[in-house]
Amino acid sequence: MQAIAEIEKNREDRRRAMAKAKRERERESLMNEKLGHPGDVDFQRMIKTFREQNKDKSRPHTAEENTKITICVRKRPVNAKEVKKHDYDAITCLNPMAIVHDCKLKVDGITKYLDSNAFNFDHTFDENATNESVYKYTALPLIKFIFHAGGHATVFAYGQTGSGKTHTMQGIQSQIAADVFAQADEFTKRGYPLDICVSFFEIYGGRCQDLLHRQVLTIREDGAGEVQIVDLEEVQPQNTDELLQVIEKGNSLRTTHATEVNDVSSRSHCICQINLREKGTGRVHGKLSLIDLAGSERGEDTKNHNRQRRLESAEINRSLLALKECFRCVLEIYRE
Repeated sequence: MQAIAEIEKNREDRRRAMAKAKRERERESLMNEKLGHPGDVDFQRMIKTFREQNKDKSRPHTAEENTKITICVRKRPVNAKEVKKHDYDAITCLNPMAIVHDCKLKVDGITKYLDSNAFNFDHTFDENATNESVYKYTALPLIKFIFHAGGHATVFAYGQTGSGKTHTMQGIQSQIAADVFAQADEFTKRGYPLDICVSFFEIYGGRCQDLLHRQVLTIREDGAGEVQIVDLEEVQPQNTDELLQVIEKGNSLRTTHATEVNDVSSRSHCICQINLREKGTGRVHGKLSLIDLAGSERGEDTKNHNRQRRLESAEINRSLLALKECFRCVLEIYRE
């Protein structure tokens, strides 16, 4: 009889524990909903625990000024559309790693577990990173390079539509505007005056267009194998405010359309070129290209597009694939 009573007691204890756990899950789920973090409570707990246990693995950012290629990842917050679908944050940034959490079920179809995969980059920035901190470790070293080494440098913003490329690029552009003129003033004081010349163009549907002067351009390759944009015009701002106005104008004229993922999706590749030209001769001393690429799209995200949007998406994905192959070739040369 005593053994039976013990079994009954254990069974009742388990029932109470399960009921308590259920109430806690429901309470936590409601709290997450109020905080704008809906979705599976158990998986969110696992991810939270992972972050608490691994937070010390994140390393401080350091500026790398002698590297030829720097690859960075910036994580954006979960957006309103994702919250509405009860999606949740499954990416952890522990600089220089980005960890992707894959939430899975075991073969019993009930037990949940977390499969976490880490990817290494030069820098990773989480959703709390500011445009200023991103700029400091990505584009700022390039400003110094084009002035002091007289070279050519490029910043690419690459990612899926709605991932925050344009937000990041415009933040970088505003920081660059101030630093370019600060560096130019230093060179003028040293007796080496430079003009800041800016051009803005987009590539949309295989067509190249000057955004500042609203004319179609032709792309050619010269005898040295360099790409030349025929008839691309430059403007010459005289100070930071004028450069910001030029950048704002160029960005405002870019081709955008609403898509399944993004209400204001950039549908063109947008290139802002800043040339440092020697006063008098016009010779290019240094050049910085800021390229905000159109976002790639998965087939799933284009199923409700009209014909024009689908053609755009196909063209964008083809051009990004070609660019990816260029990156691979450059990387092979870099490794050698």
